[in-house]
Amino acid sequence: MTMENYRKGKNEEQPLERTAIPLDLPEEFLWMQVRGGSKIRNLLEHALKSFEQSRTVVWTGAGPSVGKTITCAEIMKREYKQKLHQITKICYKECNEYWDPAVPELDRLVVKRKQPMIHICLSIDSLNDQELGYQAPGDVVPYKSPTSQPHPNRQHHKREFNRSKPASNRNSQVSRS
Repeated sequence: MTMENYRKGKNEEQPLERTAIPLDLPEEFLWMQVRGGSKIRNLLEHALKSFEQSRTVVWTGAGPSVGKTITCAEIMKREYKQKLHQITKICYKECNEYWDPAVPELDRLVVKRKQPMIHICLSIDSLNDQELGYQAPGDVVPYKSPTSQPHPNRQHHKREFNRSKPASNRNSQVSRS
C-alpha cells in the first residue's frame, strides 16, 4: 500500500473553547486566537485597544502559528515596558486527517496528529506566582547564560579590513621577488 492510492480529504480539529484553556483565569479576559493567516499588526491593534478594559489577555496559537503567537505576546510586553505578569502553558491539540482511497477496495485512512499549542496569559494584575510557567514583570529569560563558552570546535574570527589601501588593492595579493 502506498499513499499514491489516496487523496487528501478533510481535517477535523479539536475546537478551541474558553473553558479548555489550561490556566486559572479571571471571568473577563481578552482571548486572542492567532492563526496562520492572521496579521500581527491587526492582532496587536485590537489587543492593545481592548487590554486597558479587560486587564488580562490570553494569546493562543497552534501548529505553525505558535511562533506568531509568541511574537505578539513579546511585542505587547515591550509596549507595556515589561510590567506585565505572564504565565505560559504548552499543550497539544488533536487533529484528524482523513485520506480517501482512490481505489475502491481500499479503506479510508485516519491519521491522528497532535499539534503543539501555546497559551500565553499577560496581565496588569498579579497572577499566581506558584503556577508553573509564571514569569514576573521585568523578568527576562536570558538567551545565553553568563557562564556559557563558545563551542570548542567553532572558531570565532574577527574580520579585519585594511582601510588604508586603495579599493583596487584590497582583495589582490602582491608578490615581490
